[in-house]
Amino acid sequence: MAFAVTSSPAAISGSSFSRSSASSDLKIPQIGSFRLADRHATVNLSQKRCAVKPVNAEPKRNDSMLSHAATTSAPEVSEKVEVEDFDQLAKELNNASPLEIMDKALEKFGNDIAIAFSGAEDVALIEYAKLTGRPFRVFSLDTGRLNPETYRFFDEVEKHYAIRIEYMFPDAVEVQALVRSKGLFSFYEDGHQECCRVRKVRPLRRALKGLRAWITGQRKDQSPGTRSEVPVVQVDPVFEGLDGGYGSLLKWNPVANVDGKDIWNFLRAMNVPVNSLHAQGFVSIGCEPCTRPVLPGQHEREGRWWWEDAKAKECGLHKGNLKEDGAAQVNGNGATTESDIFNSQSLVTLSRTGIENLAKLESRKESWIVVLYAPWCPFCQVMEASYVELAEKLAGSGVKVAKFRADGEQKEYSKNELQLGSFPTILFFPKHSAKPIKYASEKRDVDSLMAFVNALR
Repeated sequence: MAFAVTSSPAAISGSSFSRSSASSDLKIPQIGSFRLADRHATVNLSQKRCAVKPVNAEPKRNDSMLSHAATTSAPEVSEKVEVEDFDQLAKELNNASPLEIMDKALEKFGNDIAIAFSGAEDVALIEYAKLTGRPFRVFSLDTGRLNPETYRFFDEVEKHYAIRIEYMFPDAVEVQALVRSKGLFSFYEDGHQECCRVRKVRPLRRALKGLRAWITGQRKDQSPGTRSEVPVVQVDPVFEGLDGGYGSLLKWNPVANVDGKDIWNFLRAMNVPVNSLHAQGFVSIGCEPCTRPVLPGQHEREGRWWWEDAKAKECGLHKGNLKEDGAAQVNGNGATTESDIFNSQSLVTLSRTGIENLAKLESRKESWIVVLYAPWCPFCQVMEASYVELAEKLAGSGVKVAKFRADGEQKEYSKNELQLGSFPTILFFPKHSAKPIKYASEKRDVDSLMAFVNALR
């Protein structure tokens, strides 16, 4: 996926946009801040609500790290200081049309929201955005493994809508390491998650760190096993926005309640360009090695990762849709029985004895960074990918990365002996010091965690 903004001023003059355009040398504005009114006071974890301060129009922003591209900019306005319950908004918009939902999203977040475009039938999102008459941005992830037809389709879409899609690319060093160690097609043998994490999830994470909200083409009928309960708007359960932490990013799904056949009726009625792969039997389109046509009567997601579990067809971009079999239950010690998190070969899992021994040492052969966590905690879940990436980056560096489950019967010990205040708590055990150092910041992205480690080792 990649970021794009509506077309250059010259192109817009003949379009449906009625707003005034910016000068042609204007740089892309910085993806704006998404501030919680008070993260601890307003995030109700039991109800999974998020209180934020949406803006009512497109604000003026500073230059960002993104490449220079054509853009339109709305006038600067004052931010509305209001707190909104997006659970309630989702209920109010549940029966709204995709156009109304798109208009509401662009109205509230302006240039701080972007459409995620995969190169498939989600081109409908761009058409809806154009019909609102508001400026909009589009981004796409170029994994390096897409079909030639998809690349040509990107070009066709850019010309049709007079926009520049802003592409996000995977880290070349990470791709090189993966391919050199496991080959070009390792996903056929050990699953697609590792490749998707390098080529899709991490580039998406970088993109979303500069946004307050994003727009996806998820539909409830796309994947019965993972998307049947997708709301039209939600607090993103996996990724973080600019301010970091759970609740810092909103996710809009304007076509959540629309059937696939109705999407296609809309595309035909509006004469919207489509990917030529659709005419070859492809319905859901991803990377070339992991996508194939479906037969009549097959579900559209059966053409994706066909060698894996048919009920979990997600690459990690919408990981929050995945659910474990059966609801998580609370045991007698106050700990849940749901699946563990922070699972990686680069991470050390510490037992109670292990963490006690580590804490007792006055001199260690290596430094350690340890997260005290509970798998049911949304703040722990949202930092999982960053912490796993930290472990991979620090592998062989002389710093061990570990986890210790500190809920249930371990909670009292962790509070008394390990400075546990809330989940997650991150501790650094220096090489030549007995007392661990607690990470005080709530920014838990990999760069912030790496800076913490580098400052102490």
